[in-house]
Amino acid sequence: MKQTNLMAFIALIIAVAVLFCGCTGTTEDPATTPTPTATAAEDVQVKVFHAGSLTGPFEKVKAEFEAEHPGVTVLLEPAGSVDCIKKITENGKPADVLASADYALIPEMMLPDHADWYLTFAKNRMVLTYTNESKYADEIAAENWYEVLDRDGVRWGFSDPNSDPCGYRTPMVIQLAETYYKNDRIFETLVSEHSAITVTEENGTYTIHAADPKPDSTTLTIRPKSVELVQMVQAGGLDYAWEYRSVAVQNDLLFIELPEEIDLSAVAFADNYATVQTEAKKGDGTTLYTGSPIVYGVTVPKIAEHPDLGVAFVEMLIGATGQEILERDGQPPIVPADGYGTVPAELQSLVTVNP
Repeated sequence: MKQTNLMAFIALIIAVAVLFCGCTGTTEDPATTPTPTATAAEDVQVKVFHAGSLTGPFEKVKAEFEAEHPGVTVLLEPAGSVDCIKKITENGKPADVLASADYALIPEMMLPDHADWYLTFAKNRMVLTYTNESKYADEIAAENWYEVLDRDGVRWGFSDPNSDPCGYRTPMVIQLAETYYKNDRIFETLVSEHSAITVTEENGTYTIHAADPKPDSTTLTIRPKSVELVQMVQAGGLDYAWEYRSVAVQNDLLFIELPEEIDLSAVAFADNYATVQTEAKKGDGTTLYTGSPIVYGVTVPKIAEHPDLGVAFVEMLIGATGQEILERDGQPPIVPADGYGTVPAELQSLVTVNP
């Protein structure tokens, strides 16, 4: 009997021990047990499609923006402004910011289906760039540039009128030059004799037909983006190239400043600029770009994946930081920026909202 009681007591002790271990869990040393670690979140990527001529200032705005927004990476994607917009409107490629070298492309190509608003934030002017190694660099001036470009052996270029505002603005400048310099042969000798680009006149308006430019690529070279021509001038592949003043400043190029009557920079001469227009490709047909002062525009497309960060990028661009960067890079900011459409509340204190 005593042995039976002893065995029952031992069984009870074992049962209690098992129950205790089950309640307390593992018997491993906590000090040696690995502690789970949280997986680091991926950087948020803010995509910015922008005109090639904005590359310099936007790289600086990107650096400032990333410094203020840890964990955010800004991806800059430069191209001709028309091509930038087509990526969004035709290819459905998402962008958090769209910045165009011609603000008018935004209401024309994006509103209302692809954007609700836009701002005008900077100005520019057309110049003729070159280096000390360019032919006749020591002779060219605002009074004779069209004569120099027509000399034997001189190679010059501009960007494609069908993809880049700088490209459809260049022939406008050359056509306007005929009236200013009182020489009705400038366009023909510089452009038509070296490409398939022609011009017609009706009721005082000159239409430049550039949908199929076909340059000879010997005297006249045409490239998709104006910034592509910068390297060609710097390397000696071209003697001269038409660019925006800001691009010339940012790349340390020499340049000829033209009279305001023809360089598309001054609101005072807007009526004069409007006497020229460039016909370019649009889909299966063509479209007309009318001469006007060079004004840049920006928006956050409806397709944006990070619209709040897109608005924040625009806020920095039009604020004190962006203004200082633009000014330093030879591209006068518009202060305050002008806003059109349903401008986000975060931006309204920095812009003049127009009807």
